[in-house]
Amino acid sequence: MNGSAETYALSPHSSIARHSGWSLSAGLVLLIFSMVVAVSLGTVSLPFETTGRLLIKGVLQLPVEGTERAQATIIYLIRFPRVLAAVLVGALLALSGVVMQGLFRNPMADAGIIGVSSGGAVGGILAISMGLAASSSLALPCATFAGALLTAFAIYFFTMRGGRTPLTTLLLVGIAFNAMLASLISLILSLAQDYELSQQMFFWLMGGLDGRGWTHVQMVFPFALGGFLLILLLSRDLNVLLLGEETATSLGLNVEVVKRLLLVLSALMAGAAVAVSGIVGFVGLVVPHIVRLIVGPDHRLLLPAAALGGAIFLVWCDLLARTLIPLEEVGLGVVTAFVGGPFFLHLLLREEKRQRGEL
Repeated sequence: MNGSAETYALSPHSSIARHSGWSLSAGLVLLIFSMVVAVSLGTVSLPFETTGRLLIKGVLQLPVEGTERAQATIIYLIRFPRVLAAVLVGALLALSGVVMQGLFRNPMADAGIIGVSSGGAVGGILAISMGLAASSSLALPCATFAGALLTAFAIYFFTMRGGRTPLTTLLLVGIAFNAMLASLISLILSLAQDYELSQQMFFWLMGGLDGRGWTHVQMVFPFALGGFLLILLLSRDLNVLLLGEETATSLGLNVEVVKRLLLVLSALMAGAAVAVSGIVGFVGLVVPHIVRLIVGPDHRLLLPAAALGGAIFLVWCDLLARTLIPLEEVGLGVVTAFVGGPFFLHLLLREEKRQRGEL
């Protein structure tokens, strides 16, 4: 997978001044609207204005009385924390995808390319198969996060060459780890003798936010906020990296330090997302690419716009996952793959045409 500098060439007319105000404002309004819709719809549907009113009361800590108490219980304890989890996971996956695409200078890269998601999956199904997930609500996400981090550190260790981190080597090592971890997952599933346990592992691997509550929101929020702020501070460095490592070095950028920081932040954010939602593919691939077509390649705007786009995308995908089939829940990863798979094929065909000079 060879990156193309032309794909991300910086525009001589910065899109920050023209688009930052309206695009981010429109994205924020759309996110709030999406959240209200997602909280309102479900097995028991609520009027939108009732949902909006109760959400405002919850934010302002106003009392809820009368018949609204039952509705408030559904909103505050079940739906709203799940929707918030979707917002945070979507933003994390999209931000991680932006970083990976910027580092590789390729629109078909995402966080899963370095094996972090597969490492988290191994940690998660090990926690399920050993019975740890049944003992505590935090055991599964903690094991998943640990698996993702261990994989990231292992890949980083095997990639280091004389104090440098060659991106080509990182890509190849990530592909190798993905293959090994996928075979390990298959082995664990095949050895599971308890049918219910194997089904639980299988459904978790499909990704989902079923049963996610305030504990999961509190766990992932620091990674979402901290990761976003740190990556935003590195947005100018990411812009310089788009020009190529040699050019970035000549402009005074410490390329190796910046690459390591970005890789660590990307791994942390992807690991935190997988810890809450399981394997949810294509968010880090599809959302950054769509947002880049709208706001341009400047990471000072692309990063916050991608965070909003990822949050909106996953809120709607999660809504589809729990309402598409009455009284049943479809795996969230199935829904995102159904949307992302065709788009990935479109990217491949478009890149092929570009290389032949047809675009």
